[in-house]
Amino acid sequence: MNFFAVTTISELVALLQYPFMQRAIVGAVLMGMLGGLLGSFVTLRQLSFFSHAVGHAALVGITLGVLLQLNPTWMLLPSSLAFGVIVLYFIEKTDLASDSILSIILSGALAIGIILSSLIQGYRGNLMAVLFGDILAIDRKDLILTVLLLAASAIFLFSTLGQQILLTLNPAVAKVQGIAVELHRYCFIVLLSLAVAVAIKAVGVLLVNAFLVIPASTAKLISHHFRRFLLLSVLIGSATSIIGMIVSGLFNFASGPSIVLVQFVVFIGTFGWTRLWKRCGKKFS
Repeated sequence: MNFFAVTTISELVALLQYPFMQRAIVGAVLMGMLGGLLGSFVTLRQLSFFSHAVGHAALVGITLGVLLQLNPTWMLLPSSLAFGVIVLYFIEKTDLASDSILSIILSGALAIGIILSSLIQGYRGNLMAVLFGDILAIDRKDLILTVLLLAASAIFLFSTLGQQILLTLNPAVAKVQGIAVELHRYCFIVLLSLAVAVAIKAVGVLLVNAFLVIPASTAKLISHHFRRFLLLSVLIGSATSIIGMIVSGLFNFASGPSIVLVQFVVFIGTFGWTRLWKRCGKKFS
């Protein structure tokens, strides 16, 4: 048993020498940080369904990229961005509930995506890779894009952190105090939509929402102080991404699902620990 473990670790160390594996790990950490940062506001603002819908509506961009023989990742960006902005516009301009708007736009986008996918002839490897994720296929352009998006998100959120907190807790009060609520919403939705599009290549359409929601939800179980919660969310997102990549290498699992599985296990473990801590606290109080 020990020999098997040592051999596996040796093979893992050898695997880490390959450039594609190094890019995948760096990409996983960057996307984990991005997911943790934006996911903090997603969970507090109850936008989980929104990010889920953006991920599924990205099918239009993926299929268009395959049909036009372009990189599906680059087609994901404008299609996800357009979906996010259109949904927010309808929510702002109509009296319909946000979940109704999301369902309508998502259904239409999925219908278009499915029809377009039926037009694809022959090999569909690019389509499947983006649908289910392939973080090992990340290249330098993807890394640069992720770094730029992470930097833009951090600058925007931290430079307006006080306003973002107020917008999260009480948008009505924020509007009374002269904060441009609508502008901030559109800026955040743009960043969120682009983050979903970038993360899809790592974890796929089916799991992208977990990448945003689980680290932030785990951090929320530990701390209710906003700044600490924000930092914990980023740390959990990046740490679980590294561990997920190691698990993927050790057991030859798919990388994206491995990362999400680790995040899920950490969430369950954290939930159990906090429940036990509260029970012990009540007993000794």
